[in-house]
Amino acid sequence: MWNHYYSVSSIDEVLQLLSEFGPSARIIAGATDLMLEMERGVRKGIKTLIDVTRVAGLDQIVMDEDMVIHLGPTVTHNQCVGSKLIVEHAFPLAQAAWEVGAPQIRNRGTIAGNLITASPANDTITPLIALQAVVTLRSLRGERRIPLANFYTGVRRTVIQPDEMLVSISIPALPIDRRGMFIKVGLRRAQAISVVNAAIVLDLDLGKAMNVVIALGAVAPTIVRASEAESFLNGKTLEENTILEAARLAVNSVHPIDDIRGSADYRLEMVRVSVMRGLRSLSAGNEKIDFPAEPVLLEQPEAQSHPPVLNASYAFHWNETDQACDEPIITCVNGKEMKFKSGHHKSLLRLLREDGGLIGTKEGCAEGECGACTVILDGKAVMSCLVPAVRAHLAEIVSVEGLASEGKLHPVQQAFVDTGAVQCGYCTPGFLMSAFVLLEEKSNPSQDQVKQAITGNLCRCTGYYKIVEAIEKAAHMV
Repeated sequence: MWNHYYSVSSIDEVLQLLSEFGPSARIIAGATDLMLEMERGVRKGIKTLIDVTRVAGLDQIVMDEDMVIHLGPTVTHNQCVGSKLIVEHAFPLAQAAWEVGAPQIRNRGTIAGNLITASPANDTITPLIALQAVVTLRSLRGERRIPLANFYTGVRRTVIQPDEMLVSISIPALPIDRRGMFIKVGLRRAQAISVVNAAIVLDLDLGKAMNVVIALGAVAPTIVRASEAESFLNGKTLEENTILEAARLAVNSVHPIDDIRGSADYRLEMVRVSVMRGLRSLSAGNEKIDFPAEPVLLEQPEAQSHPPVLNASYAFHWNETDQACDEPIITCVNGKEMKFKSGHHKSLLRLLREDGGLIGTKEGCAEGECGACTVILDGKAVMSCLVPAVRAHLAEIVSVEGLASEGKLHPVQQAFVDTGAVQCGYCTPGFLMSAFVLLEEKSNPSQDQVKQAITGNLCRCTGYYKIVEAIEKAAHMV
């Protein structure tokens, strides 16, 4: 799918490579969108991937002395979910990040990548516009700061140039009297693309709404503001009649699309309902009531600080005809070093199965929906179908074959056998891996946390009751 793969150790190297390769190069961190687009032929002409996941310091979330929060370009959705700073001072972003995909996707997908992909249905764009975020773009030509609201020029189109890298996302921290929340309407409870989403941010001054911002996503080519509703609300107490009128006025701001996920009429009604529910929650002060106090991230405890970084960059090159590459991928799989002299152009899933002979990891959908391909990469559960194989170089991987030890099943495996949680068995490796990481992250998970952990795993035999029972049983066996 690509001819050159660079894993770099500095931003300067990224900028040099972007300048050299131009539009044929793409920066990757999570690559959860790009892998699919390249596989499907949607993104053509991309020959060079520049992996920035091991550049030191790019995964930081910090607040400066001016009360501005800065997100590095490799900050993932799960990092935002688990960040006390984001939850306390940019809560709509934490809510939106929690709604993205599944834990395995949130462990790879980055906020910066979500912004650059530029779909109006992407969940984090709406709250960041409502929070008045600013992005910083850098190239060899210099640096520029652009309000996120001015970053988009249409569906999947932005002002970023081929030689530029998004190096920072800046968000003014919400002061104590300014509140906000994110509301999403999808067709299912998890792994759903927004039919409509909304972010509301406002001050409450003696019960009166001031400086109101209402941003609406998935209803137009770019995120739109409900300016008429914003003006109406300013200076008014959030009483029920006021909320209902503001919700009605918000509908006037959009001319929504018709598509397979929802008709225009349905979207209009969901705009009204979303704004109404959001204003009611903010008025009552219960906007955080459904956000988990201890969200499941599917990370091993030692992985929750920062990913391993590189002392020096590395590069792989191969020709387009036979995909031959002189440099092997050297990785640690289930505690043993493995060298792969082939498979550099594949996904990690196909590398493990086809070149490594580790067929326990399954391919169910090949697009990050089913979770059958879940493995542990550098301490975090990921969908291996969406990870470039070369990312395995100098990494540590655990697949389902690595759970048993000295001929004895892992407690999770034994609990699945004891409770009859295995049916056709195809989805089982993914469930086992999610459960394995969950029990390392949370020694005594609640049933709700068990359900959170397996939102990225689909069982087409509808065997969830036994699976939940098995994971709860395993928690007492570990």
